[in-house]
Amino acid sequence: MRLTRICPLPYCLAILLAASFAPAARAQSPETMLPEQSSAKAKQLIQQTVAALGGPAFLGVRDVDCAGRLSFFGRAGEVTGYDYFRDLWKFPDKNRTEYSKKAEIIEVYNGNQAWTLDKGGVTEKPAADAEEFQEGLKRDPIGLLRTRLNEEGMTFRYGGSEIVDLKQVDWVEIVDRERRTFRLALDRATHLPIRSEVFVRNVETRERTELVKYYSNYQVQQGVQTPFQEAHERDARRIYQVFYNGCAYNTGLSEDLFTRASLEKHYAEYGKKKKK
Repeated sequence: MRLTRICPLPYCLAILLAASFAPAARAQSPETMLPEQSSAKAKQLIQQTVAALGGPAFLGVRDVDCAGRLSFFGRAGEVTGYDYFRDLWKFPDKNRTEYSKKAEIIEVYNGNQAWTLDKGGVTEKPAADAEEFQEGLKRDPIGLLRTRLNEEGMTFRYGGSEIVDLKQVDWVEIVDRERRTFRLALDRATHLPIRSEVFVRNVETRERTELVKYYSNYQVQQGVQTPFQEAHERDARRIYQVFYNGCAYNTGLSEDLFTRASLEKHYAEYGKKKKK
């Protein structure tokens, strides 16, 4: 009775119904958006994400030095082993990964060159490995956000909203000029990426590969939001998981670290002694 004294019952019911449907009305459906609207929405969300990742600090990263633990998974999803690692990057195309605390195995990529150090010494990696490394750079979602957004031929699309890993996210889709498709799930509360999906197609076999990464436990390192935990999947199969202990940015890593000569020196100092 009190409700009817405040306003007529039909009018009050109309207000309640309008309120209940208001969120749905305000939500933008990607199916009803014009292409230019969808693109503008996607770019707006990406700008928010770049800012959330650290803005100028994130965009200004020139080198990275991270350390942590890796866990590997078998074909049945079982954990097959753990290893300590140190991962060094000098952008745009230099990487050095050291495995075990004594760096008993090291892989170095420098442009189109690549080498491996193990107990037998230093060897050159096959050309196909260097090519796969270069392709991996183009498939990297974080690298996409940091350096590739303004490349010619990029297309952007808003993919709608969804619950992903118990979080409300907005999906953004980016396709580069070589037809790699990136789908990013951006946390609506923090604007940080929590999942990425990259779809690529083999030129010869035409088979499609799906690469999925999960990002969690973000920590601020020198102004850069850094996911301290990552999980990597390939075609729905868990490959490995990364647990970072810490990352340092822009430490001025030497170019010499990414050469065969550095591996030869390391082997001369430590490898031969261990072999004996």
